[in-house]
Amino acid sequence: MNKVFFESDSVHIHHIDLEQTKPGTIGMYWLHMVNNSIGEPVRLPILIARGRHDGPVLGLTAAIHGNELNGISVIQKIFHDLDLEELHGFVIGVLVVNVPGLLREQRFFSDGVDLNRITPGKPTGNLSQVYIYRFVDRILSKFNYHIDLHTASFGRVNSYYIRADMEDERTSRMARLQNAEIIVHNHPNDATLRGAADGLNIPSITVELRDPNLFQYGVIKNSLVGIHNVFYDLKMLPGEIACPAKKSILCDASYWLYTDEGGILQVYPKVTERVVAGEHVAHVSTIFGKKVKSYTSPEDGIIVGRGVNPLNQTGSRIIHLGRNPREIDCVTGTED
Repeated sequence: MNKVFFESDSVHIHHIDLEQTKPGTIGMYWLHMVNNSIGEPVRLPILIARGRHDGPVLGLTAAIHGNELNGISVIQKIFHDLDLEELHGFVIGVLVVNVPGLLREQRFFSDGVDLNRITPGKPTGNLSQVYIYRFVDRILSKFNYHIDLHTASFGRVNSYYIRADMEDERTSRMARLQNAEIIVHNHPNDATLRGAADGLNIPSITVELRDPNLFQYGVIKNSLVGIHNVFYDLKMLPGEIACPAKKSILCDASYWLYTDEGGILQVYPKVTERVVAGEHVAHVSTIFGKKVKSYTSPEDGIIVGRGVNPLNQTGSRIIHLGRNPREIDCVTGTED
């Protein structure tokens, strides 16, 4: 591959200037976001690849939750394999959005706030509001297309699934090209990074790469195929779109089923399994092993994610249920 890194290795910057990255090179940058309580800068690690040819800007973001690691490896591998002589446009890879959370090995920001619930933040708000505001202003706004890489949180596991607005042809196509197990139709009308991108008219999808606090190389490999499909579809790189042997399952919506009793929780179905209305999906027992409550699926659906922590307080998550599951074609969008 034709890849050249700056001789100075990583560079400290206060804003992103795409022209700073020379054609046919990859720049490694530390972008200053805020200062901590002793005045030391908090910086984000960013890779910027600039091809030899003009084209769009595709942004890849990972670890907006500090315990979601698979996306970091995806971005590393994408940049390792880029052919810059063939690349049209820019690829911006934000390896870690939530640096304070990552360093603490926790989901939330340093002030205990979920950054993916307060976007686009405020220019003069509290620490987390200012941090995510500057991220949107200095980084997200540079993108023409956006893929946000996530995993499940502690105590839960996910399928390899996508959240996307399937009524928008741009995001619908990006979602289908990921070759995911499940796609959930979901409007971006919330305070997530995807919602902020939509507010800037940037097509954006959320990619859920299974489980937290791990590098899981099977799903990492699958994600690489999906992102390369987007490269090919946007004509950023030459190549043929690869569709999976097994079609993705499209759901109209999804929701979580919660416990209303505390105790030891056992969940029966695995991710991607289909369930029917009235099927037993979990039970709760006392610490002595006596069953006190059973739970059934409220309707037919597919398991998008599930709880795995047996230590269950009242109100814990049981299953993430996808509604009206059916197969969808990778390229045409035809539903079966």
